[in-house]
Amino acid sequence: MNIALAKRVVETALMCANQPLSINALRSLFDEQVAADTVRAVLDELREDWKDRGVELRAVAGGWRFQSRGDMQPYLQRLNPEKPPRYSRAVQETLAIIAHRQPVTRGDIEDIRGVVVNAQILRQLEDRGWIEAIGHREGPGRPVLYATTRHFLDDMGLTSIAELPALQPEAPAADPLQIDLLPLPEAQPAPDAPAAGAAAEPAALSLEPAAAPADVSTPAASAAPSPDASPDSSPIPDTQPAA
Repeated sequence: MNIALAKRVVETALMCANQPLSINALRSLFDEQVAADTVRAVLDELREDWKDRGVELRAVAGGWRFQSRGDMQPYLQRLNPEKPPRYSRAVQETLAIIAHRQPVTRGDIEDIRGVVVNAQILRQLEDRGWIEAIGHREGPGRPVLYATTRHFLDDMGLTSIAELPALQPEAPAADPLQIDLLPLPEAQPAPDAPAAGAAAEPAALSLEPAAAPADVSTPAASAAPSPDASPDSSPIPDTQPAA
């Protein structure tokens, strides 16, 4: 197939898709008559073509997508100046522990944080599609094991868990927790239209969620999708000290 035509087809599909597209999905555009290596070469050319624009072609866990660059975010935010709800420290710490120590149980999280984990926090993260139960640990009560999802990686703009920010050195004994807090995106994208992840590497130990670049994979995409009515629209009470 003519490479110029292949580039136009792939570019159009990525711009119109409401989620990242994998190599196999892109091959299906050509009835799988185009090799995976050819698709990757086309993606590399497209990424080069867009390198000096406000939008970039980026690979995430779910595949490839177009998204706005980080330096465009201050301008795009003016399209929707309302501040979306932010995640509490308890939510951020719980997610950071699961991401770095997975798979973990609720008891593991409580041991690290030093406080009882509110069940609503885990439900909130599950409803967002960022964590899921992947099994049970053998032992008394067979507690549920939690891990992060591919959707979580897509929202964070990561291709794998290995790209997570590194943990900090051991904390003093007086501090029960010394762990990087993930820069959670402020926007609340719908599950079928994940928001783009951060354009730069996530910053360490940030209580203020980092703004996520806008996903421009659909014509109606904007810089910061309006928050939905999910449980994270109301603040989660911090946890109470363990007995």
